[in-house]
Amino acid sequence: MSDDERDDVPGSDDTDEVLAEVGPRLRRIRKERGATLAALSEATGISVSTLSRLESGLRKPSLELLLPIARAHQVPLDELVGAPRVGDPRVRAEPIARFGRTYWPLTRQPGGLQAFKVLEPQRASEPHPRTHEGYEWLYVMSGKLRLVLGEHDVVLGPGEAAEFDTRVPHWFGSTGEGPAEFLSLFGPQGERMHVRARPSRRP
Repeated sequence: MSDDERDDVPGSDDTDEVLAEVGPRLRRIRKERGATLAALSEATGISVSTLSRLESGLRKPSLELLLPIARAHQVPLDELVGAPRVGDPRVRAEPIARFGRTYWPLTRQPGGLQAFKVLEPQRASEPHPRTHEGYEWLYVMSGKLRLVLGEHDVVLGPGEAAEFDTRVPHWFGSTGEGPAEFLSLFGPQGERMHVRARPSRRP
């Protein structure tokens, strides 16, 4: 196709602009999940050099390359491409960085049941159990999440869930073995400020 013919194609400039943004978006999503190019290569079967060229914009993205990357990151394909959601009235929640984690609110109304998608990065974490009014439910989507609840110290893997009364001293965080993505739902009073649970001192 000649340059003149290409200029006559509706939206061709827009397409080029969208494709040019795919590389930086792939790099950002990978780094948000704490994944290396080598780890992503192992998960997708795509060579490290190809992944590197994709992220730098030297390799044109294709469906054959983007689909396994989307599966590895567990994100919709349109999140990698940045395509606008036509006809979808839902508003995409902006991520919130707090306590070293990234939260995506899944509920919009204040009060009542609150739901979040949470990304826990790989890090060294020292448990500090806390208590508050309410009830919490956790569901791990990827990675491993450590949960300390009362006298219990367990590791939850993908597909595993836990629910508990938040008046019981609890803490959850990184196992130090990689990032974890999970869903968090908590009850009507779960939004109250956490109070550190300290063992009572005996005389």
